[in-house]
Amino acid sequence: WEGLTKEAPAHLIDWQGNDWTPDAGRVAAHPNSRFTVSADQCPTIADTWDDPAGVPLNAIIFGGRRASNIPLVAQARSWQHGVFMGATLASEQTAAAEGTVGQLRRDPFAMLPFSGYHMGDHWQHWLDLGAQAEKVGAGIPIFQVNWFRKSADGTFLWPGFSENARVLAWILGRVEGSADAVDSPAGWLPAEGSIDMEAAGVSAAQARELFAIDHDAWAREAKDTARFFSTFEPRTPVALWKQFEDLQDRLGTPGQGPF
Repeated sequence: WEGLTKEAPAHLIDWQGNDWTPDAGRVAAHPNSRFTVSADQCPTIADTWDDPAGVPLNAIIFGGRRASNIPLVAQARSWQHGVFMGATLASEQTAAAEGTVGQLRRDPFAMLPFSGYHMGDHWQHWLDLGAQAEKVGAGIPIFQVNWFRKSADGTFLWPGFSENARVLAWILGRVEGSADAVDSPAGWLPAEGSIDMEAAGVSAAQARELFAIDHDAWAREAKDTARFFSTFEPRTPVALWKQFEDLQDRLGTPGQGPF
């Protein structure tokens, strides 16, 4: 029930089938409970959302839940760099998965629990698919988003929800060639002014923090990435190791964020 209404009812049956009252001393809902509806109830869903022939892709967006390091949004430099982004995707643990809440968990493409074959082969499949698409001039840009970055006091820096549309608008602008970007070790970041931070209720200081690149923290994460890739040897694609080396080279020269 938590989060559904401002005030809980005087009596409920909790997720374990037991009587519950506001003074029960425990939550009524399971930690991983969700309020959901079927996709076709969404009034703005595309008419072709379930077309068996599929739909054309203009961009691919990966996302993880990170309190630090990963900027609000970044565009990959290439398909190979985008696959590297997806392969190194990580999130802090939540109640949705086994493990210590808050601990960093590597989950490539958010698919590790569901992959039916070796993850190294899965990565190579993505690399091969990109090579085929580029041959016919159908390269697809890849982006990574992180709605969950926090400040030093533990508060979220980005409001999320409908404000995410501002980030999606920048992504679409990059696809169309109308949105500006600046380079960083993480990839291409929105240029200052390309996302209306003030309208989103984000201060200039918060905006700088949303896109800040801590080179020492990224260097530590790079070491963790190397350990992670090593667990899939000898089937970790050479192209991903090359992207890892490129990241280390970029971290060798401190850069400035867009804000």
